[in-house]
Amino acid sequence: MNNKLDLLVLGHTALDYIMQVDTFSKPNTSTLINDLETFNGGAANNVAVSSATFGLNVGLISCVGSDFIGSDYEKILLDLNIDISEMIQSKTARTPRAFVLTNKDDEQSFYFYWGAAEMYEKSPIPKEIINRSTAVHLATGDPQYNIKAGEYAHLENKLVSFDPGQDLHLYKSDDLRRILPNCNILFGNEHEIDYILNLLETTIEEIHENGTEIVVKTCGDKGSIIYPKNEEPINIEPVKVKADDPTGAGDSYKAGFLTMYIKENDLKTCGRFASTVSSYIVQTRGCQTNIPHLEQVLEKMEEIW
Repeated sequence: MNNKLDLLVLGHTALDYIMQVDTFSKPNTSTLINDLETFNGGAANNVAVSSATFGLNVGLISCVGSDFIGSDYEKILLDLNIDISEMIQSKTARTPRAFVLTNKDDEQSFYFYWGAAEMYEKSPIPKEIINRSTAVHLATGDPQYNIKAGEYAHLENKLVSFDPGQDLHLYKSDDLRRILPNCNILFGNEHEIDYILNLLETTIEEIHENGTEIVVKTCGDKGSIIYPKNEEPINIEPVKVKADDPTGAGDSYKAGFLTMYIKENDLKTCGRFASTVSSYIVQTRGCQTNIPHLEQVLEKMEEIW
């Protein structure tokens, strides 16, 4: 494929094992799993699939195993016309797996099998596909790969967004100091943004001064806050629904936000669209089982705001 892309997403494609428990087990003890289901996932893949569903021209680069080739998962991406021509394939390791435990308080614990994701370390930066992309989203994945891709995309004047997510602990302070100035948008939940600020002994204002134009902090059922450079924060109200599973809500939020931002909407509209998208995702289990179409989201937004 040589078509121009609205959005290129870099990071994990994975199979998600979603487990419901009453409480997390302590060391040397066990706990009963009340329910177990397997879904397509991976933060980068979730963003790519949602963005493509909303009508963007999307590319995806993940490290996958031979078990991915010819799978139903691959077919879903191809059916959405997602450009996967630059996927990195391992001949020996399996496609990554995520094991997500959710307790009765909707708190989550994550375990991740990297598998084929070890291929990032030896893989070159995909310059050609970055060159034909309007925006590049750096999702959970290998820090050094993301840093180098972000640097190149920034030099090529691409819109760059960054979501370290559950892999944030893999980034050293120097890594974050390298990647943040090359990013237009930083995404994170409350814990992740606080972690970054504490680790770097900095503030959101200083992050703005160093190059990141927008910081987006998601706050679960409290909504989200958008911090634009040199402007007042924008509070985005949550869309109240009966939530069944919070897994994937953050990824769908980012996909919704980026879709509207790339389409040159104002930040409040971007946030409200993203919040509305997330309200669909949390109503069912799995990150990709209840992705709404663009028209559905816009209609619901009109009802709410």
